[in-house]
Amino acid sequence: MKKKLKLVALSGIAVLVLTGCGRTDITGHSSGLWEQFVYGFAQIIHFLSFGGLVGLGIILFTLIIRTLLLPLMHVQMKSTRKMQEVQPELKKIQAQYPGKDAESKRLVAEKTQELYAENGVNPYMGCLPLLVQMPILWALYQAITRVDFLRDGHFLWFDISGHDPYFILPILAAVFTFASSWLTMKAAPEKNAMTTSMTYVMPILIFGMGVSVAAGVALYWTVSNAYQVFQTLLLNNPFKLQEERAAKANVEKNKEKARQKALAKAKKKK
Repeated sequence: MKKKLKLVALSGIAVLVLTGCGRTDITGHSSGLWEQFVYGFAQIIHFLSFGGLVGLGIILFTLIIRTLLLPLMHVQMKSTRKMQEVQPELKKIQAQYPGKDAESKRLVAEKTQELYAENGVNPYMGCLPLLVQMPILWALYQAITRVDFLRDGHFLWFDISGHDPYFILPILAAVFTFASSWLTMKAAPEKNAMTTSMTYVMPILIFGMGVSVAAGVALYWTVSNAYQVFQTLLLNNPFKLQEERAAKANVEKNKEKARQKALAKAKKKK
């Protein structure tokens, strides 16, 4: 979770830094590799801007990107679920070696890696989708602010390259971020302070960045985070997971009762 928070913060800082960089226009004649990449993004959005609505183009572009990332997100969610399932065993390891000395830390790290390997857990998989989306976000910002046929666009109540004057998009982006984080926390078998704090910190970060960046980027975040909510309900539904865990616990409880009953009968026969 800490890694994810750092990546989100890094992504936001990078976008804000880009605000002051690369002021010259990007056209089809731009020679740089990055500029051509950005211009290619702009052309895709322009193609999807039916009726000249650049905002619609950004929405459709976001939906396409998120759908293409769906298999990767599915793998990430499975990995996150495995991470959540091994938390009780991980706590046992940490309790077994509570020392702060180098040897205790080495043993905790070694046992943790063994636990992850046994359960097929990749702790870095949770950050991969965000890493993939970072260059897309940067390219989108550059396309919106440096390609004229996107920069001059207007959609509903906001200019694509300006700020949302009513803060509607930053608020929506924050709300959907909270909903996604809350659903993820709900799916976890155990809650901890880090998970709980992330549920509230992430929306604040997203709102702050949404206020600072171009409205077109805030629109991307809003649609992307809304997609994330529905994706979580589809692939990692916390309510369904809770029912499955309760049913599994009930089966184990009945097995234990049957075992205790069998032991009691065996004692009576003796």
